[in-house]
Amino acid sequence: MNPSEPPLAAALANIRVVLLHTTLSTNIGAAARALKNMGLQQLWLVAPASFPDRAASDRAAGARDLLESAVVVETLEEAIADCGLVVGTSARTRHIPWPLVDVRTGAAQIAAEAQRHPVAVLFGREDRGLTNDELQRCQLHITIPANPDYSALNLAMAVQVIAHELRMAALSEHLPDPMADWDVPFATGDDLDRLFGHFEQTLGAMGFLNPDAPKQAMTRLRRLFQRTRLDRMEVNILRGILTSADQWVTRAKASEDEDRSPSRDDNT
Repeated sequence: MNPSEPPLAAALANIRVVLLHTTLSTNIGAAARALKNMGLQQLWLVAPASFPDRAASDRAAGARDLLESAVVVETLEEAIADCGLVVGTSARTRHIPWPLVDVRTGAAQIAAEAQRHPVAVLFGREDRGLTNDELQRCQLHITIPANPDYSALNLAMAVQVIAHELRMAALSEHLPDPMADWDVPFATGDDLDRLFGHFEQTLGAMGFLNPDAPKQAMTRLRRLFQRTRLDRMEVNILRGILTSADQWVTRAKASEDEDRSPSRDDNT
C-alpha cells in the first residue's frame, strides 16, 4: 500500500467482499452499491448463478464500475489465496464453535489488519449462508446482533451493515492491532490450505486419523491453527516437521515390509 495514501483509503482498499454462490443478480448489484457508498472497492464473486446481467447493473445504479471491476472465480480457494485474514459472516452457532465476535468488534480488527495485507470478508448464499466447510476456512466469524425475534437480513442488507461498520472502524484514529509489529507476514489462505492438506496426508499415513471420520480431527486441528494466526515461518516449520514425520513413516513401513518378506533361507 502506498504510504502517502490516507489511512482510510489504505485500509478500505485492501478489503475484499466475497459473495459465494449468489443466486439473485439483483443482490450483487445492491451489494456493489452498498460497497461504493462506504468507500470499499473490491467485490469478488464465487460461482454466481448469473453474472454479468442487466438486473445487477440496474440495481447497482451509480456503482456499475464496481461490477465492471468485480473479480469472478470458480472456487473459494481462489478468492482467499493471498489473504492474511479471512472473516466469515455467520448468524448461528455451530456444532464445533469458532471465534465469534459482533460486527463492530470484528470491523476494528479487519480495518487494522487491512493496512498490512489483503482481508477477505465472506458472505454466503441467500437461503443458508456459508457452509461449515467454508466457515472453517476463516480465522474469525462475525455476526450482526439483530433483533433475536426477527434476525434474518437480506444479503445486500447484511453487506450494507458490515460495510458501514468497516468504514467507521477505518475512520478511527486508533485501530487496535496488537500484532502490527510482527516480524513475519501472516500465512495466507493458500499457505494454510497446503499446511492442512499436508497434515491430513501425514496423519493418515501414520494411522492417527479415523478413516471413518477423518474430518472431525481435521476440523479441530484447523480451528486450533486458525485461532493462533500462524505466520509464514511458523507454517514452514510445521511443514518441515511433517516432512520429517513422512520420512520416518516411509522408513518404518519399509522395515515392516522387509520383516514380513520371506528370508532367502526360507526359499531354499
